[in-house]
Amino acid sequence: MTDPNLPPERVVVVDRQPQTNVNVQPERRSGGGGFIPFLIGGLVIVVAIIAYVLLSGNNPVQEAADTDVDIDVNLPKMEAPQLPNIEPPTLPSPAPAN
Repeated sequence: MTDPNLPPERVVVVDRQPQTNVNVQPERRSGGGGFIPFLIGGLVIVVAIIAYVLLSGNNPVQEAADTDVDIDVNLPKMEAPQLPNIEPPTLPSPAPAN
């Protein structure tokens, strides 16, 4: 019979074939997708359309109307109101120290 206080026997397994570890790094993704280029392209197209409409020269207004206008306005004379005379406040003088 074996003593229960003794550690159990160790079983050592010897692998006779060499082991090769291959570390494969996962592919790095650049992230982001295509949203930002799509947004910038849309903004460029909108600016191009606005520039074409403003600079094409096909404006319906050929010439501006005559802007030389003479305006004469007679206003009544205004007088400043009379303010009452008010005495400025006086500050009390400090009392002597005891």
